[in-house]
Amino acid sequence: MDLRLSDDQKAFQTRARAFLEDVLLPMEPVVEAAGRLPVEDRPRVRQAVRDAGLAGINHSVPDGGQGLSVFDQCLVNEQLGRASCGLWAVMWQPPICLRHGTPEQKERYLRPSCHGERRGCFAITEPGAGSDPGAVEARAEPVGNRFRIHGEKWFVTSWEACDYVIVHVNLDGDPKLPTLFLVDKGAPGLRHVRSPKFMHTFIFDHAELVFDGVEVSPEAMLGEPGQGFDLTKDWFVEARLQIAAHCIGAATRAAEIADAYATERRQFGRAIRDFQAIEFMIADMAVAIMAAKSMTYRIAWEIDHLDDRKLVHARASAAKLFCSEAAGRVIDSALQILGGRGYMRENPVERLYRDIRVDRIWEGTSEIQRAIVGGQIRKRGLGLYTDW
Repeated sequence: MDLRLSDDQKAFQTRARAFLEDVLLPMEPVVEAAGRLPVEDRPRVRQAVRDAGLAGINHSVPDGGQGLSVFDQCLVNEQLGRASCGLWAVMWQPPICLRHGTPEQKERYLRPSCHGERRGCFAITEPGAGSDPGAVEARAEPVGNRFRIHGEKWFVTSWEACDYVIVHVNLDGDPKLPTLFLVDKGAPGLRHVRSPKFMHTFIFDHAELVFDGVEVSPEAMLGEPGQGFDLTKDWFVEARLQIAAHCIGAATRAAEIADAYATERRQFGRAIRDFQAIEFMIADMAVAIMAAKSMTYRIAWEIDHLDDRKLVHARASAAKLFCSEAAGRVIDSALQILGGRGYMRENPVERLYRDIRVDRIWEGTSEIQRAIVGGQIRKRGLGLYTDW
């Protein structure tokens, strides 16, 4: 197996790194101070995404995207994951479930989203349904030849930057018929309740929404009745690989900062890296990043080359679990090496420390990932994870 990157793949890395350094890193103090990406900066940043050739990297060229493989997307997401404050989210990646849209839906939602003219958000979690999507109570009731959506959704990321919502509901209240609908932001009955403050600084918000009899036509259904859970799982696979790649980038940046500081900082007459306690921390950080990267690259390659939906879902859970927890350990060690300086908000490691904590929670907690992995082992055997 040839593990070397192709020239095209190296070019993706270089392009993404240049975008990171030229556009995202200068925005970090701005976003940290404002608590979000200022509205006046958004058109400029959006155009910078287009200029860098990073618009809609996860969709095919006919659908308006760049047509990058999952492996190539990981290379890009890893570089952007080095930015704090969730700045990686400026690069829009419309949910992969949109590829199952009708020609009309693609024309109305997907292609404009790939071009950066529209943006959607995904509404799944509810007050009583998070890790268990089977507990979803939001429903779409047939009324004549239309549907009315009722329910409450939490943690809807990037609501304020979006103009439509993909909402996961049960058709006619039947949990055996999970279904997705496309709802435009201005639809009567769709109400924004609040956008709570969270531990991390993020360029957009995480909103709580109420759907109070929002009326939609059958043409707003994404996929088939009852297909919602499978389409949502496809999105989870995509999101979990993105998180894994972001975690690698964040951990690498933190490790680099700590490594440089350990050389510059002198105590008791010598660089602190000369003390074995620090040297071993740096060694452990490097090994953790190497392992996370090796796992994520392999799984991304498998997604591109294997046609097994269940296998892909099972292994994406392993990547998300390992990378999010490994990144947490690496960034914690980096902050420890930096000492009091690492605890200052002006330091990228402090911001990354707050950023990385949510990666063990959103798009499926670490405990849910372990449940998925354990369940797959029971059904398909340990070899699913241990065989090459």
